Amino acid sequence: MNNILIIFSLLIFNLTFSQNSIVGKWETYDDETNELKSIVEIYKKGTFYFGKINEVLVKGKPKLCTICEGDKKDAPVIGLVIIENMQADDDAQYSGGSILDPESGTTYKCLLELENENKLKVRGYIGFALLGRTQYWKRKK
Repeated sequence: MNNILIIFSLLIFNLTFSQNSIVGKWETYDDETNELKSIVEIYKKGTFYFGKINEVLVKGKPKLCTICEGDKKDAPVIGLVIIENMQADDDAQYSGGSILDPESGTTYKCLLELENENKLKVRGYIGFALLGRTQYWKRKK
């Protein structure tokens, strides 16, 4: 009986832990219109988290990041890695990396916070975290 209870507890723990992961596909929304903009896939590579654009859902958007700099200049927007080198601070917060705004070509420091299993707080900032912009992404079902 004790073995069954231990196995059941471990299964519940694993299920809870996997639901707290930022890994997966996320819907992004326009700040002004609240329209669905794109799908970003967040993935883990080693101990770091990255995010790339999988789909652009707004018609008329450029297919290349012509205003980006460095190795991202003129790169296709679909497949473009916009979140880089994020590390888990705990099971719901991630920091230490950066996020690229492909519409402005600007790279910001980044904070990610999983508010619940389907809502991700994404904050980009320059300098201090108080000076920046926050978006909320929804997990793609």
